[in-house]
Amino acid sequence: MQDPNNPVCQTISALLQRIGDKWTVLVVQTLGDGGKRFNQLRREIPSVSQRMLTLTLRHLERDGIVSRTVTPSIPPRVDYELTELGRSLQKPICGLASWATENVGAIHEAQARYDDGSATAQAA
Repeated sequence: MQDPNNPVCQTISALLQRIGDKWTVLVVQTLGDGGKRFNQLRREIPSVSQRMLTLTLRHLERDGIVSRTVTPSIPPRVDYELTELGRSLQKPICGLASWATENVGAIHEAQARYDDGSATAQAA
C-alpha cells in the first residue's frame, strides 16, 4: 500500500475504512451470536440510528460480509447474518477488542500526560 493512487491500494484503503467503522464492528460483533432481525440489532446496538444501521447493513451485504434473507409474510420478515467471509472477520475484530481492553489504562495515562503537557504549554 505504498502508492495511494494505485487502484489496489485505494480498494484496500476503502475496505479498511469500512471494516474499521464503529458501526461495522458493532454489527459484526452482534451478529457473531447468530442471525438477527433489524429491530433486534437496533435493540442490541441502542446508540445506532435507524438510518446508520440500514446503511451499514447495506454496505456489509454489498461487501459479502452479511447476508440478508427476506421471508414473505405480513409484515415481511428480514433476517441478517454473517456470511463465511463475515465470520472470518470476527477473529481480527476480537483481537482488536482484546488489545483495546488490555491497553485502555496505558492509553488513558498517555492522554492525561499529553493533556497536562498541552495545558502547561498553552499557559506559558
